[in-house]
Amino acid sequence: MKELDLDRLRVDPGKKISLREDFDPGYKVAATKAQAQLWLEQARALLANYQERLYAENTRGMLMIFQAMDAAGKDGTIKHVMSGINPMGCQVFSFKAPSAEELDHDFLWRCFKALPERGRLGIFNRSYYEDVLIVRVHPHILDGQQLPPGLKGKGIWKRRFEHIRQFEKYLVENGIEVVKFFLNVSKAEQKKRFLARIDQPEKNWKFSPADVRERAHWEDYQRAYEDALSHTSTRYAPWYVVPADHKWMTHVSVMSVLLARFKEMDPRFPEVDDQARERLAEARRLLESED
Repeated sequence: MKELDLDRLRVDPGKKISLREDFDPGYKVAATKAQAQLWLEQARALLANYQERLYAENTRGMLMIFQAMDAAGKDGTIKHVMSGINPMGCQVFSFKAPSAEELDHDFLWRCFKALPERGRLGIFNRSYYEDVLIVRVHPHILDGQQLPPGLKGKGIWKRRFEHIRQFEKYLVENGIEVVKFFLNVSKAEQKKRFLARIDQPEKNWKFSPADVRERAHWEDYQRAYEDALSHTSTRYAPWYVVPADHKWMTHVSVMSVLLARFKEMDPRFPEVDDQARERLAEARRLLESED
């Protein structure tokens, strides 16, 4: 399978983007679905090896953030890409509407306390970015966030973008890699997937009438995403806009980014010093001396 050019997925820091003009949700590499599946099987083994080394090293971690419109395939992508990972070294959090306790804190708080430990992979299915996306599309939600009146008006989105950039810089400077994916599905493909959820009984549970109501705000969400991606893609925590109209291509894209980031990190198994080697040798002698 042809190697994916990750530059075409990455949002350049400070660049104002158009999802419609700059990123094709139907893009795919020259490969068959079967070829992609074979590549993914091999890639999962490599990803599992990287995870084992990260876990053993125990000095760094990785936070993966998945954002998308409804039916873009976040759940399926997490399932397929991470299926070979040791569950002991991975944790997934799915963020819904904030609770009363969460509303009593700042918008980063509930995500801050869910960050991965050193040596682990953390996955956020939605995240603090909801507070510059759905809250921006539906301004009435801001009224429930218990902010002082003077902080709800002009400039709030610019301030939140700055808070997010600084938060992610803080994480990276403390050993937590931040990898962010926006699964870019087209409006036509979303409609197709919604209809499948309605028509196929085994998929009925996935559908909510609220999905259609949110679809009516499609253009508002596109503008909100474009602004968020443009203002929060940085050198240390870039956004990757992943084509999501073909699910196998989504999986290949996410896996390709993860392997590239792990290659840069290059986690290593801890080296054993001379004293530790002597203790290992003594342990061997004791074991071999047993009856």
